[in-house]
Amino acid sequence: MAKTQVEVQFTLPIDETLLHHKIDAEYKAKEAFVLELLRQVDISAGKAAKLLNISRWDLSELMSAAGISPFAEQNAEELATEVESALKVLNK
Repeated sequence: MAKTQVEVQFTLPIDETLLHHKIDAEYKAKEAFVLELLRQVDISAGKAAKLLNISRWDLSELMSAAGISPFAEQNAEELATEVESALKVLNK
């Protein structure tokens, strides 16, 4: 599968004193985008964790907070990847 990058930009008129929250807000926007891809089953949980640079355990907390079931439909390849990742963690 070809990889591509997505850049989302928008402009909001805000007071300059609020700019100190810019980094947190940008991360939350990225998080929301990735979680929506996960909700729509466009990406796997493993891929979502990698994109957000967090552990699978931290992702499960985000998924729970966002109301995303950890038992979303997966194709055979995605399921095999999930099993392989779990086995690697268990064998450490």
